[in-house]
Amino acid sequence: MSHRTVSWTRISRSLQDSRPVIAPGLLSAKARIDLKVRTTCRPLFKAGQFDRGAIMSAAAYAARAHQERFGCTWSEAMSVALKAAWGAAKLARHMAAH
Repeated sequence: MSHRTVSWTRISRSLQDSRPVIAPGLLSAKARIDLKVRTTCRPLFKAGQFDRGAIMSAAAYAARAHQERFGCTWSEAMSVALKAAWGAAKLARHMAAH
């Protein structure tokens, strides 16, 4: 009868490698978008629809700050900011439904 050995180190590393990678600055972009929504009183989701103008405005605000902090290109900063803005908008839609 053969015995199988288990490498717990290999299992632990494979679990760590399978975690999704969070883009640098995504959490701070989410925080900046939440701040922008609270200070401008312009919700990202209202009357059953996404307000694309408010989403784009909040994303541009967060992208400027992201670009200053990380020194990346505008397209990279907008990519991170738009992911955060749409995530916040979808969360607002979910909260409005419940």
